[in-house]
Amino acid sequence: MTPLEALAALRVHAPLTIAERRAALTKLITTLRARAPEMVAAAAADYGRRSEMDTLLADTLLVIDAAAHARRWLRWWARWRWQMVPYPFWPARAWAEPVAKGVVGIMAPWNYPFQLALLPAVEALAAGNRIVVKPSEFTPRCAALLAEILATLGDDVARVVQGDAKVAADFAAQPWDHMVFTGGTDTGKRVAAAAAPNLTPLTLELGGKCHAIVAPGADLARAARDILVAKTINAGQTCVAPDTVLLVGHSVEAFIAAARAARLGPGETDVVNDAQRERLVKLTEGATLTALPGGTALAEAPDGHPMHASEIFGPVLGLRLCATMQDATRIVATGDAPLAIYLFGATREEESLVAAFTRSGAIVTERAVEYAAFHAVPFGGVGASGYGRRGGRAGFMEFSNLRLRVRHGRWSLSRMFDAPRTAKALRMARRLIGPRPKA
Repeated sequence: MTPLEALAALRVHAPLTIAERRAALTKLITTLRARAPEMVAAAAADYGRRSEMDTLLADTLLVIDAAAHARRWLRWWARWRWQMVPYPFWPARAWAEPVAKGVVGIMAPWNYPFQLALLPAVEALAAGNRIVVKPSEFTPRCAALLAEILATLGDDVARVVQGDAKVAADFAAQPWDHMVFTGGTDTGKRVAAAAAPNLTPLTLELGGKCHAIVAPGADLARAARDILVAKTINAGQTCVAPDTVLLVGHSVEAFIAAARAARLGPGETDVVNDAQRERLVKLTEGATLTALPGGTALAEAPDGHPMHASEIFGPVLGLRLCATMQDATRIVATGDAPLAIYLFGATREEESLVAAFTRSGAIVTERAVEYAAFHAVPFGGVGASGYGRRGGRAGFMEFSNLRLRVRHGRWSLSRMFDAPRTAKALRMARRLIGPRPKA
């Protein structure tokens, strides 16, 4: 099935009713619970070796919890709400109602092959849309299983289109009522260009370098451990993973010692394929690497090194020394805006400095990555890290059109300005504008 065929097949149906949305979310929850072992096996086979915990928590439980949250709040989110009407138009009434956009196309990446296909699907379904998903060709077993999971919702609700980069390009060029893309910034630009001729509304979840700033007041042992815990999830192949540590008032040697003392143990997930391994090797050429027991490498590189400009996206953690918090803030501010900035040991004043002079989707203190599992908060990027928001009601509204409804009464003060306009009406208009300012 081509993307156009899938779109055409779903376009003939009306938006999902509230009952149908709740039923779809319930079916998705029960299916994921039943097929969780298969999801673990498929991900491990596609990666060569992938942590069962990574798949169970990030690809399965996270989606189940999000679907349960959406089902619980769905009726409240979908309610219409009164809007204020200026008194000259009384007794007119106005209200806004969120309505489904239609058919949502979802382009999912390989790093979380179930989560990043199904989280936007949950919110799109909650908003009453029907969905077409294009999984990554780099995780074929996961893609095949994902197709089986979504088939349980019915082919009048969800379709899956599989294929290579050529199919993905065709997918991006279709006139979806909304499209979601999760992936790298460069590919996101191509997707946006492909969507532009159709004026397709987009949600882009990209990446950017998520810096972790370790302030002078940080407990270095605790900060190092928390940063590494986040970095080792899925072998660092996470869009919100700490990318580079900016050390203020701490030496590189002290951080390395603290990282070694963390003793996180051997990694349980591999880099997904040889192409990604080769990319990481090329990116870190000329950098000084320090291997840690858990499988993550710490990397120091001179100013101007490509590693400082490109998202690392793997089990390599960059290290940079900064003389002051202002210097650290400047490094973040002059690069691409990230999904998140992580702060460790920062005072309120230092946190305010970072907030005032940087752009990011989020600022998180004392931990990293976990905020992406907060179902009720808006999640997304800015600039090079994407645009649009998912998560809870924000995600529901992302996939809804907020339609205004207005009912006029038979009379209102505003009708005195109807044609044919009188001299009295003109005097009233002048009075409404107010007196002229004195020279």
